[in-house]
Amino acid sequence: MQFYNNPRFCLSCGAKLVRKTDQNNMKRIFCPLCGWTYYANPIPASACIVLRDNNELLLIKRKNEPNPSAWALPSGYVEIDETAEECAVHELYEETGLIGEVDEFLGYFFQSSPIYKRVITFGFLMNITGGELNPGDDALAAKYYSLNNLPDIPFASHNKLIEILRKKLG
Repeated sequence: MQFYNNPRFCLSCGAKLVRKTDQNNMKRIFCPLCGWTYYANPIPASACIVLRDNNELLLIKRKNEPNPSAWALPSGYVEIDETAEECAVHELYEETGLIGEVDEFLGYFFQSSPIYKRVITFGFLMNITGGELNPGDDALAAKYYSLNNLPDIPFASHNKLIEILRKKLG
């Protein structure tokens, strides 16, 4: 993903890009020919918190980068034509086979990313309305864990959302 973090050519006219400091004293990559500016904005993602009655949290074992084979909340990047809530619903189904709906927004967190530099993750408490628990194409496994005995989760934003859940439960 070298392009995303450091584009070399203008997406508008194809000229070689240069770095400069803009009027707000921000270092930017821009095109000296057409003026196109590259803004390295955070990429939005949604994460799902699914809790069973006995305080078991749904996790998936990741299949793909970043952190393949690590346990994480069902999550993914928001598509251009969907809301963060819609993303949570579709990622839950895609990764676990469960059909759900958003119950509550729990918060958002910024996190560094080796691929996109910075990600903003929106966390949602989900209600399950149907489906069967089966790992999807992005997951090696999908499993409920006791909230008091979770495996290591390498994503700071997911751990912060789990901490919010624990405080909410008392």
